[in-house]
Amino acid sequence: MEKLRANIDMWLERLDKDWEAMPIKRQHQVILYFFTAYALLTAVIIFNVCRDTAHAKNTMAVEQMQNPAQPEKESQASVKDTLKTILKK
Repeated sequence: MEKLRANIDMWLERLDKDWEAMPIKRQHQVILYFFTAYALLTAVIIFNVCRDTAHAKNTMAVEQMQNPAQPEKESQASVKDTLKTILKK
């Protein structure tokens, strides 16, 4: 773990030295490119969210709920009989 941390620290120091060695005008260009990419990505995401909410159907189907534990109507009589016999025992 310490070796990994040391490698990351060396990589960050090298990156910082490269950044400092870069001319100021080039630093401004790189920052402008990153900001432009960030702004473009933000605009695309906002556009997609607005488009998805505009086309969304805000309706809910309301139907009668069915009890999954309750058997069908033709077999209800046999279930009632078995319950009565279980309770009698």
